[in-house]
Amino acid sequence: MMKRNRHEKILELIEKNEIVTQEELAAELKKSGYDVTQATVSRDIRALGLTKVQTPSGGQKYAMIRSQDASGKYIRVLRDSYISIDQAQNLLVLKTVSGMAMAAAAALDALQMPEIVGCIAGDDTVMAAVRTVQEATIVMGKVRHMLGVE
Repeated sequence: MMKRNRHEKILELIEKNEIVTQEELAAELKKSGYDVTQATVSRDIRALGLTKVQTPSGGQKYAMIRSQDASGKYIRVLRDSYISIDQAQNLLVLKTVSGMAMAAAAALDALQMPEIVGCIAGDDTVMAAVRTVQEATIVMGKVRHMLGVE
């Protein structure tokens, strides 16, 4: 029960703050009443599948990418179809192998990234509408990280 509560608190903290290091996360947890060591925080980061993503300012922070469980198949679809990704203001333009854009758009939608409002696809291009320019930068970093093309 304590571990689950701590994990929920970690997810809340990384969502609300730009936490860059394990030490910062441990300090924030301690402020919230959790007596943790750096080793515990390290294990929690692995258990939660957290990763570092690029921030709009060009730095990095911990974030949760929904790449566990069933979403693995969606990441494979994106990886198999991916050619490139680019940003135009709050739009992301994903270039795919010919004929794969619909599958890639469906995979992006299935990953349920809260920043993405929706996707439309042609034959080899997906346009993903993202709420803000800053969030588009973050999502582009998440996608690149998921696909291993940073």
